[in-house]
Amino acid sequence: MTDDNTEKKKSWFSRLKNGLKRSSSAISGGISDIFLKRKLDATTIEELEDLLIMSDLGVTASQAVCESLSKNRFDKEIAPLEVQEALAKVVSDILRPVAKPLNTEGRKKPFIILMVGVNGSGKTTTIGKLAKKFKNQGKSVMLAAGDTFRAAAIAQLQVWGERNQVPVVSGNVGADAAGLAFDAVQKAKAEHYDILMIDTAGRLQNKSHLMDELSKIIRVIKKQDADAPHATILVLDATTGQNALQQTKVFQEAANISGLIMTKLDGTAKGGVLVSIAEKYNLPIHAIGVGETIDDLQPFDADEFSKMLVGLE
Repeated sequence: MTDDNTEKKKSWFSRLKNGLKRSSSAISGGISDIFLKRKLDATTIEELEDLLIMSDLGVTASQAVCESLSKNRFDKEIAPLEVQEALAKVVSDILRPVAKPLNTEGRKKPFIILMVGVNGSGKTTTIGKLAKKFKNQGKSVMLAAGDTFRAAAIAQLQVWGERNQVPVVSGNVGADAAGLAFDAVQKAKAEHYDILMIDTAGRLQNKSHLMDELSKIIRVIKKQDADAPHATILVLDATTGQNALQQTKVFQEAANISGLIMTKLDGTAKGGVLVSIAEKYNLPIHAIGVGETIDDLQPFDADEFSKMLVGLE
């Protein structure tokens, strides 16, 4: 690894650690409170399981770490560090199979990515960051402002387009989103773009008519390419906690989600929800975000995330 890449890795590791500080402090602090000079017994195991579930790690992961510790250390004094290490291993074992970068290499062109999620999840910003990364890889990128409900959403995507020097297909506020998506696919194909990313309106999962419109957008895209969208990415806001589980369920049913990106892990003490989602839905986690800058969106590394989540150096 070059010195430049090593420095970038260190920088990201530092941002991840700082970004997950609220989550890791809640977990590691709770573990210290429970196990400081105490034995591993039925009471401490129950307290640990409650702590982990309250940290949104989910019942399966919480029970797994308690069972793992109970096998060898029951009725013995145990250090908080040992508990953190056991927890990191369980979390990593759950997350490692789903840690999969978004791969567009050797795929059909344009590679069409449909971005979905609720309002405020960071979806449009994530599109801008991905556009930058694709451009850095030498790919030609086009964006489509499929959130036609809000003028601010269209303007925001246009700003990202200008910043990244990539074209943005857009229409008037209130225009038919499916029609705009159709036009964008047609244009991207005619002009031989490598990547087309289509933004969509931030849909509340309990608004059935908006979810129906999302299904219509997908049907229209498939009229030009039966295999498209080639990736349908759900952007989740970590600060929503357990509500992210319900969002995943509804969007998976409506749009057949192919992968996840989780943002705002620096703004929550419940970053463990990513573990719950991975365990329940087994969807690829492409990237996580722990800040606002372009370098704060990085491919998901299960081992790094697990260590940082539980407060290990």
